[in-house]
Amino acid sequence: MIERALKEQVFWENGAFNYENINLYQNSSLNKNILSKNSCDLIITSPPYNVGIEYNSNEDSNSYESYLEFSQKWIENCYLWAKDGARFCLNIPLDKNKGGQQSVGADLTTLAKQIGWNYHSTIIWNEGNISRRTAWGSWLSASAPYVIAPVELIVVLYKGAWKKKYKGQSDISKEEFMAWTNGLWSFNGESKKRIGHPAPFPRELPKRCIKLFSYVGDVVFDPFCGSGTTMIESYLNNRGFIGIELDREYCELSKKRFLETIQKERGIFEK
Repeated sequence: MIERALKEQVFWENGAFNYENINLYQNSSLNKNILSKNSCDLIITSPPYNVGIEYNSNEDSNSYESYLEFSQKWIENCYLWAKDGARFCLNIPLDKNKGGQQSVGADLTTLAKQIGWNYHSTIIWNEGNISRRTAWGSWLSASAPYVIAPVELIVVLYKGAWKKKYKGQSDISKEEFMAWTNGLWSFNGESKKRIGHPAPFPRELPKRCIKLFSYVGDVVFDPFCGSGTTMIESYLNNRGFIGIELDREYCELSKKRFLETIQKERGIFEK
């Protein structure tokens, strides 16, 4: 059972949770010394959006200048930690209007390119069950209307060359490949209440990125592990995983979700 697994097969010690090839660290993605250079093959993450979400351990209502400075630091660290040929799937807003209109997607993409990441493409994620509308501006008037797209982006970047230098094992089906190489993805967002985290993303997002952009056995990294969704999908799809999460409570949530999910879906720990 899970309780036995916690005692015998996994541990949470000195800010780290480890199980087989899964490693989660309670730390900051701004700490460049937490990981070694060339540690990961694929990065999948959804960073704070700076839209006033009430996280436990970080402020999400900074000035836009401060937000870009923060973004530059952690994206630079990701570049340092990524292997040559690594891919980077960055889930971010197209834009935002809270606190003033900002072109978040374009600005973070430009920032990443300045750091050294190469641009490959952008996937548009249509969240069918979530509305991003907060205002119409000047109602029925051309005075000052607001146009808000109810979508998010998954910006696909890479380090070095796009084509991988080695031949690994792919586990994606023909049907999945044909569907997922279409750059418009439509699936529902995740419930905050059900997961217990203020900004979870659905398992479908990292699952698709993992199978489309990495080989079996590659190491996936998430610098904002949150509720552990990327960690779960990495393990269930036979990849290694490294995660960083600043908040201890969210680390505990990630560990709990991970153990419960792999027990349910793989029968791990059953006797």
